[in-house]
Amino acid sequence: MDRGNVIAQLGNFTPLVWVMLLGNFFVRATYYMVWPFLSVLLYQKYDLSATEVGLLLTTSAVVSVLFGFYTGNLADRYGRFKLLYVAVLVGVFAFSALAFADSLWSFCFAVFLATMPRSLWDAPSKAVLSDELKDDKDRELALHMLYFLVNVGAALGPLYGLWAGLNGEQFSFIYTAISYLGLCIALLLMHRSRAANIAEVSSSATPPNFFSWLGILKKDTAFLLVLAANLLIYFVFAQGDSSLIQYLARAEVPELATLVSLLIVTNSAVIVLFQFPLLHVMRHWSIQTRLYCGGAILVVSQILMALNPVDYFTGWIVCVFVLSVSEAILFSNINVHIDRLAPEHLKASYFGAAGLCSLGFALAPLLGGVLLDVGSGPVLFIVTSVISMAALLIYHIAQSTPRNHTTCAIHS
Repeated sequence: MDRGNVIAQLGNFTPLVWVMLLGNFFVRATYYMVWPFLSVLLYQKYDLSATEVGLLLTTSAVVSVLFGFYTGNLADRYGRFKLLYVAVLVGVFAFSALAFADSLWSFCFAVFLATMPRSLWDAPSKAVLSDELKDDKDRELALHMLYFLVNVGAALGPLYGLWAGLNGEQFSFIYTAISYLGLCIALLLMHRSRAANIAEVSSSATPPNFFSWLGILKKDTAFLLVLAANLLIYFVFAQGDSSLIQYLARAEVPELATLVSLLIVTNSAVIVLFQFPLLHVMRHWSIQTRLYCGGAILVVSQILMALNPVDYFTGWIVCVFVLSVSEAILFSNINVHIDRLAPEHLKASYFGAAGLCSLGFALAPLLGGVLLDVGSGPVLFIVTSVISMAALLIYHIAQSTPRNHTTCAIHS
């Protein structure tokens, strides 16, 4: 997109939109300053096994995803801000508890709570962006910036943590609690402003209760197909974070630590550097075309991984580079796609339902590990290649599936 147009669009962003964007950045940055040390703390301080740590984190993540499905509908029925306040207050409490917990049970309970703010925040915050920005292009830019800033925060957080000497001390979780507190104060200020009041104006259509919403969702076959495709996409991407590292470790690849570090840096750098140039190239493409392109590149990345010799250092960097280009295209456009599909009065409900796709991330380590155990690395990546192709086919079927005009938005 043209620089002049971007500057003009940024001028359309209300103060509340900037709070949503920058608040996400600071929360994610402080989160990644400390969260990577969580497994270390559970092992060193509480002597939990790898299986026990994995069970705790996976169970917490799955419950959080399922809870987010319900809270999206609550945000449509009772107001975005009520859920946003709950999210930030839970964040303040949970990360403060992580900083001060002195027993295994209290620490595990705090870990469980710490996975909740994101699921509580995600759907209503995206719905607020949609409420505030009525122009489709402005909303699209905001959702792209949201994904971009979250990734910048995830990349800079650990680096700042190392620079500041945060080496996994339990008290470091207080910094994330402080970020949530700052976000809460900013929300309070914005809620009293005229821009926030506009965002809370209710639609002429009354949002349904949760069970009625389930009935609407059940009939929206096209949207359910999109969710299925997104879940498969997330499952494939998650293999790069979990199963790929396991595969390399089991193969005893030389200089493994260096290779893993370079793969992480490559992934972050590609997303930060390429997301907006790719958006510029694709600015006149439909959302569906962007998804097809990103999905096709994903297929290529998985085929390259299946063919790459396990000890070919440079080859893995090239594979992750291609995978990251696909991620830069797909992830932000998936959010835009959901926004285009969702009816105005059910934005948070639809974004909440879209959160179920994160089950693909939750299930990936387990199923990927099984494929490694019963097969091999190449077998795993052949399977993920087929899954990626299946996701593309499902996107195509969803595009040609008619939708009920009384509950659904128009395809883009």
